[in-house]
Amino acid sequence: MDTARHPAPPPQADSDHAADRHDLIRVQGARENNLKDVSVEIPKRRLTAFTGVSGSGKSSLVFATIAAESQRMINETYSAFVQGFMPSLARPEVDHLEGLTTAIIVDQERMGANPRSTVGTATDANAMLRILFSRLGTPHIGPPTAFAFNVPTRTASGVMKTEKGGKEEKTVVRGAVYQGGMCARCEGMGVTSDFDLTALYDESKSLEEGALTVPGYSMDGWYGRIFSGAGIPMDKPIAKFTKKELQQLLYAEPTKIKVEGINLTYEGLIPKIQKSMLSKDVDAMQPHVRRFVERAITFTTCPDCDGTRLSKEALSSTIRGKNIADLCRMQISDLAAWMRELDEPGVAPLVRGLQHLLVAFQEIGLGYLSLERPAGTLSGGEAQRTKMIRHLGSSLTDVTYVFDEPTIGLHPHDIERMNQLLLQLRDKGNTVLVVEHKPETIAIADHVIDLGPGAGTNGGTICYEGTIEGLRESDTTTGRHLDDRARLKEEVRTSTAALEIRGASMHNLQDVDVDVPLGVLCVVTGVAGSGKSSLIHGSIAERDGVVVVDQGAIKGSRRSNPATYTGLLEPIRKAFAKANGVKPALFSSNSEGACPACKGAGVIFTELGVMATVESTCEECEGRRFQGSVLEYTFGGRNIAEVLAMSVTDAEAFFSDGDARTPAAHKILHRLVDVGLGYLSLGQPLTTLSGGERQRLKLAAQMAEKGDVYVLDEPTTGLHLADVEQLLALLDRLVDSGRSVVVIEHHQAVMAHADWIIDLGPGAGHDGGRVVFEGTPADLVADRSTLTGKHLADYVGV
Repeated sequence: MDTARHPAPPPQADSDHAADRHDLIRVQGARENNLKDVSVEIPKRRLTAFTGVSGSGKSSLVFATIAAESQRMINETYSAFVQGFMPSLARPEVDHLEGLTTAIIVDQERMGANPRSTVGTATDANAMLRILFSRLGTPHIGPPTAFAFNVPTRTASGVMKTEKGGKEEKTVVRGAVYQGGMCARCEGMGVTSDFDLTALYDESKSLEEGALTVPGYSMDGWYGRIFSGAGIPMDKPIAKFTKKELQQLLYAEPTKIKVEGINLTYEGLIPKIQKSMLSKDVDAMQPHVRRFVERAITFTTCPDCDGTRLSKEALSSTIRGKNIADLCRMQISDLAAWMRELDEPGVAPLVRGLQHLLVAFQEIGLGYLSLERPAGTLSGGEAQRTKMIRHLGSSLTDVTYVFDEPTIGLHPHDIERMNQLLLQLRDKGNTVLVVEHKPETIAIADHVIDLGPGAGTNGGTICYEGTIEGLRESDTTTGRHLDDRARLKEEVRTSTAALEIRGASMHNLQDVDVDVPLGVLCVVTGVAGSGKSSLIHGSIAERDGVVVVDQGAIKGSRRSNPATYTGLLEPIRKAFAKANGVKPALFSSNSEGACPACKGAGVIFTELGVMATVESTCEECEGRRFQGSVLEYTFGGRNIAEVLAMSVTDAEAFFSDGDARTPAAHKILHRLVDVGLGYLSLGQPLTTLSGGERQRLKLAAQMAEKGDVYVLDEPTTGLHLADVEQLLALLDRLVDSGRSVVVIEHHQAVMAHADWIIDLGPGAGHDGGRVVFEGTPADLVADRSTLTGKHLADYVGV
């Protein structure tokens, strides 16, 4: 028999084949963060939901143990040379891991806040459009870079040298043009900036007297020496500067100077600010820098490119009457329809790729975005779904997809669609691990692992593993609260006054007129992209007396902790200093009191090249972060390290009365207990907190601000079902104390608890932007005319 033409039949599948036995991911002895020697088996090619209260250890198990070890092992397959360019990852604290597959992490981290990054550049849609225009655009103006707003046009003249076959060829080039698409005036930013010079300096003072009002520009340090070394008069009021001296101070090009024998570069104030501050997204700046930028700099749409960021040449090239900026401005659902009508066999694979990408946007519920939308303006949920797009059409199977609360920022209507996507990924033969609080998504899981029983030191153990039915019958916190349903309030508060919004037209809002009632709990609802944030942040947030708690992530290093973030450490340090007759700076581990060996970090880091950096507890201070002499000072019988090791609940009792009574500290601690963070220790590094814990810490810190109206943007983010009750009680206390509370929210328990609901829609993008209902929750349920009304009626069982 000719085996070439008649190959042997494939071997019959053997159920006892060794390769078929690896159908579990086994974790033994996991001890990351608060995990207490956790051992668990997770079925492969199934959807597993990890549940438990915020801070119970879900992320420590899924992200810091399973996904982290998978990524570390993949990185180790590369050569030491390549690993040198990659982040070095430490092996998680775990005894044994078995059955891991490649992990793809889709987390909630906001997309980079670089103002040059847009939805189009972040998803490769712009890259494909640029190729399309370089092939089909008329007139033809150049390669794909000619349509890139991050690439400037360059002109070169001179001698070009080329090495060929060991010989050097020289070519004289005159005026060779390398076409880029960047608008020269705004440098591809779409906006131009004008400086208000009166906000940069006080002209009646000299530099020595502190004339500069730019954050960080103190004349006591190096800046004073640099200005002096550049020949700028330090003792003359700026009002008396000559034209040349003012030009040198404000606009000087980078110039090499020598100061005290050290080579330095001097640059004028305005170009320096442009590079250090204006190259960042305003929302990503520290609050004091943001306030300065908003005060000193006005941003206006670039008159040359009309905000498109592109050069005149790039805008002149069109396909079927549309240039690349027109396509990027379209709503993605409209752009998908435009692409379907493009019949060009010469670029068929490219058109198919673009069509597939745009359809993925619609499938995931982001069809209302446009490609020109800055990536930094996407919410956490939108950013997470944008990252999902590249995985939807992937042919990879037997991959572990790890999701961190994929339903964040989603209306109940959109959660159904997200559930379908998660099931699609599973059905292709992948393992899907989901950290989740929403019962609608927990319900579709094949397997549930519940961590707890509490949070922080009270969590870190497996309370239940098995089916969703078994979880309902279990006596765990999640099991008891899984079927919780908030009831509609029998009586609602009545409004005392209203904030009027007239003619709101930001983003997709369609000339909206609405009155936001004051003195009550007002909830603003609507599907993702319906215009909720545009209405509230665009029309109310900037008004006097309004305190906004948005979704922006807390940024903090290992040295930041709840005590430093909330300002709690300040009154504690002053109390210690007063009681002992010494300086407050001694009681800061980031200042004079720091242990000299570890510089107040509590741990020593040892760099090992391409291997992971080793972190070991400092032997001198034993991880307490302070000098031994500082720990001899006590307040109320405790030293500063012992106070920082206390839980919030214990510290609240400690500072409430007796020798340690400190009203300023007690007030902040009471707010932390109010938001359900009583179990955190005061000195716990922010890097170890979960997403839900960070959200509540931010809420506690911003509640200290003086204001009559509080605007909360999705405060239930990262909250367990059991914690939602506590949040509702907190919102009630705020309203009962005379404040007005406006909440942008998708959680039905918050909607049911509202006094007044403003519902936007009916859809997303240009299908939304209108007020489709305003009234009480009971009226919304009875009306059932909107998507929100239907889902709320089902939720409360009416």
